Amino acid sequence: MRRVLLAPLVLLLSLGLVVTIPLWMVVTLVVSPFTPGRLRPLRLLWLVTVYLAVEAVLLVALFGLWVAAGCGWRVRGPTFQRAHYRLCGVVLRVLYRQASWVLRVSVHIDGTDPDAVPHGRPLLVLCRHAGPGDSFLLVHALINWYAREPRIVLKEALQWDPAIDVLLNRLPSRFIAPARHRGDEAEAQVSALATALDSDDAFVIFPEGGNFTPKRWVTAIARLRRLGLPAMARRAEAMPNVLAPRPGGVLAALDAAPGTDVIFVAHTGVDHLFTVADVWRELPMDKRIAMQWWLEPAHAVPAGADERIEWLYRWWARIDAWISDNRPVDLPLRGLRLTGRR
Repeated sequence: MRRVLLAPLVLLLSLGLVVTIPLWMVVTLVVSPFTPGRLRPLRLLWLVTVYLAVEAVLLVALFGLWVAAGCGWRVRGPTFQRAHYRLCGVVLRVLYRQASWVLRVSVHIDGTDPDAVPHGRPLLVLCRHAGPGDSFLLVHALINWYAREPRIVLKEALQWDPAIDVLLNRLPSRFIAPARHRGDEAEAQVSALATALDSDDAFVIFPEGGNFTPKRWVTAIARLRRLGLPAMARRAEAMPNVLAPRPGGVLAALDAAPGTDVIFVAHTGVDHLFTVADVWRELPMDKRIAMQWWLEPAHAVPAGADERIEWLYRWWARIDAWISDNRPVDLPLRGLRLTGRR
């Protein structure tokens, strides 16, 4: 029902916006002198138009793949799985280039990237979660820069985007309900998803469970105190840039994929944007997004649950310290560059 209602709506909105784009461009150009920043309304209009157009084309392409797969009969077979990953890579590449150009951001990658992992070995990727679009950037990097096929744990609410709904429900992924509704089944879903990883798979999970905001930071610490974990709460208080990690999903993934190397990913540059109003004020952003990748070989991952929780908190403290040392950098010149190892 969700797809029946929303997919046609996206197609109609996209068609209507493309047809009327000259009118909207005139409106935004007239309004722009009365708004701070450089052509903010026009930039926002372009991003919305590109996103809806890409979403509409993606839905049509997904329907075509469904028909080619025998009306869904072979859509989860290896050939069509690879086709869906390639399609996802193309879409993310287009969105990345357009967003980078319109928002004026560059990406600098440093550290040990997935190319350093011995060939033919899957990965567990643990990433901090903060700022708009960080999950898109991470998956774009894994697919288009490192030739990995991500298996992703996402929030259930993302299924309200019809293209994400259709695409990721055909690929290995899990949409997890909010903690207050799901009981203990989330760890079971994570475990099932992390089982039998292929040689080019990358299992992606965000241990914080949601985007960082000051309110969530306070809530996470209060939750640890309610659970009778005052020592963990004090450690979380000492990490002002990240949320206290929730170890349940990470432990489930490690148990389901023993002997798998782990990549930790931190980033900074857009993590200070908490609301739509924050994003609006920042347009164009003129920022450099820094990403740091650390490889933790499988032999360095502790064996016991308590030791793994301690290990996860030590890594999160390291990520917090890295964020403090790598605050957003304004771009000195107009233009876009991707620097670092990619």
